[in-house]
Amino acid sequence: MTYFELYKLIQSRYGAAPSNSYVSSLLQSKPDRAIQKVGEEAVEVVIAAKNTSRKLLIAEITDLIFHLTVVMVKKNLTWEEIETELDKRSQNSYDPSS
Repeated sequence: MTYFELYKLIQSRYGAAPSNSYVSSLLQSKPDRAIQKVGEEAVEVVIAAKNTSRKLLIAEITDLIFHLTVVMVKKNLTWEEIETELDKRSQNSYDPSS
């Protein structure tokens, strides 16, 4: 699954009943819940990266990307916008304050 497919899948769950979908429950919860999950997953990535299990690190990074994408959908940000920002940063004239 690509980032774009994941985004569309999460977006499609926005209207689903929260009792039937974890994604829907995150999307319909207070904004802080989805953001909190990103923080939790980021910490788990750090812990996994300090360990030697490649499989665990992949799983935790996947969880982080998933929850980041939920926040992106909730905040109406797209992967195209992220790619545009990455393109800007790859140029020599990148200014992080702009």
